[in-house]
Amino acid sequence: MATDQPIDRASPADRAMAAMGRRGRPGQLGVLLLLGTGPADDLHAVERLLVSRLASVPRLRRRLLAAPPLAGPPVWVDDPAFAPDRHVRHLPWPGPGEEDALLGLAADVVGRRLPRDRPLWSATILTGYRRAAVLLVVDHAVLDGIGGMAVLDRLLDGHDAPPVGSPAGTSRPAYARLVADAWRARIAGVRRLRRALPELRRALSAGGGAHPGAAAPCSLLAPTGGRVALAVARAALAPLRATAHRSGASVNDALLAAVAAALGDLLRHRGEHLDVLRVAVMVSGRRTARADRPGNAAAPLVVAVPVGGGAEEGLRTVAGVVAARREQAAGPSLPALLGPVFRVLAAGGCYRWYLRRQRRMHTLVSDVAGPPVPRSLGGVPVTAVVPVAVGESGNLTVSFTALSYAGTLTVTAVADAGAVTDLPVLREALQRRLDELAGVSPGTARRG
Repeated sequence: MATDQPIDRASPADRAMAAMGRRGRPGQLGVLLLLGTGPADDLHAVERLLVSRLASVPRLRRRLLAAPPLAGPPVWVDDPAFAPDRHVRHLPWPGPGEEDALLGLAADVVGRRLPRDRPLWSATILTGYRRAAVLLVVDHAVLDGIGGMAVLDRLLDGHDAPPVGSPAGTSRPAYARLVADAWRARIAGVRRLRRALPELRRALSAGGGAHPGAAAPCSLLAPTGGRVALAVARAALAPLRATAHRSGASVNDALLAAVAAALGDLLRHRGEHLDVLRVAVMVSGRRTARADRPGNAAAPLVVAVPVGGGAEEGLRTVAGVVAARREQAAGPSLPALLGPVFRVLAAGGCYRWYLRRQRRMHTLVSDVAGPPVPRSLGGVPVTAVVPVAVGESGNLTVSFTALSYAGTLTVTAVADAGAVTDLPVLREALQRRLDELAGVSPGTARRG
C-alpha cells in the first residue's frame, strides 16, 4: 500500500461486531430495493451498473486480516482476488406479487452467513412476474445502519462515484509502518485512559445501569436460534412527524411508542399484561458517514415505555427522552470499550450465554433515515426500500428495523420463527398503532 494512504484499521466496534457474529446467528444487514419500470429495460445493464458502483466502495473490496505480532489491531486490506461478479446471484421472484413470500426469501438470504473467503457482502437480483428487486446484504462488522445509508447513496443514481479501483493500495501495509502506527495508537490510548472510566459509566448507564430494573418476564423473552421471519408495516412520514412534533417528540420517539403499543397488543392477544416495556433503541455516535469509511458507531439506549394507554400515551412519555439521554449512548458501546475482554468472552460463548438470559430489555429498535426523495438505479425507479437486520438475538424473540425513504417509514419486524408463531397479529397491531399516530383511518390503502 502506498505510504500516503491511511491505514484502515478495524475499530473496536468493528471487532466487537465481528466477535458477536462468530457464534450463533450471523450479524448481517440487508436492504431490499423494489424496482419499478423505467428507461433501462435491460436488467443486465442495471446489474453491471450495480456491480460497478458497489465495487467503487473501498470497504466492499476489502477483507479483515490480522496484523503480525506487535503490529496492532487487524487491518482492512484490498482483496487481491476481488471479483465483484462472485458476490452477485440471480433468483426467481418467489410468488405472484405476494409480499409475504418475498419477505420469506429475504429472511432466508440475509440470515445465511456470507462466505468468509471474500469481502463480506452480496447482491441478489430477483426477477419474475414483471417485477424486479435487488437485495443487498453486508456483514455488520463492515458497517452499521448509518454507514449502510452512505453506501446506498453511492449505489443509487445521482451520486458521482469514483471509478472502480481508484484507491492506490491493494496489499497490507509494510510491517514497520504497521508497528509504528500501532505504537502511536498505544500512546494515544494511554493519554485517553483518564476518560476510560467515565466512558464505561456512560455506556453502562445507557444500557440501564449496573443494576437495572429487570425487564418483566413475558413471552417476548424466550429461547431463540432458529430461522427468522419478517413482517412489514408502513406509515406516511409527514403526518407521523406532525403528530410527534405536537407532543415535542421526534419520529424516532413515535416509532418507539408504536412498537411498544403493538407489543402490548400482542401480549394481550396471548393473555399477558404488562404496564411497561423496556425498549433498547440504537443511537448513532455520528450524524453522517462516508461510504469510503463506513464502520460501526452505534450503541443501545434502554428506555422504559408504557403500553397500557396505547401509542399516544407512550409518545407523550417518550417525547424528548432519547434526545435528553442521547449523550449516554453517543460514545463507544460497552463491547467496544471492553475491547479484548469482550472479544475473549464472545469467543468463549460467554456473551451468547448472557444474551440468552439477559433481563435488560424486551426488544431492540433501530431507525435510520434514508433518501428523502425518490431515487433510481440505472434509470429504473426504486419504488420502495425495506430494511432487514439479523443477528444473535439471545432471548429477544422480536426486534425492529426502520428506514425512511421518499416520504414513507418502513418498519420491519424481525422475529424468531419458532418463538413467534403469531407474527401476523403483531404486524396488524404495529400497522394499527402507526396509523393511529399518523391519523390514518382504518382500512386506508398503503403503498407496498
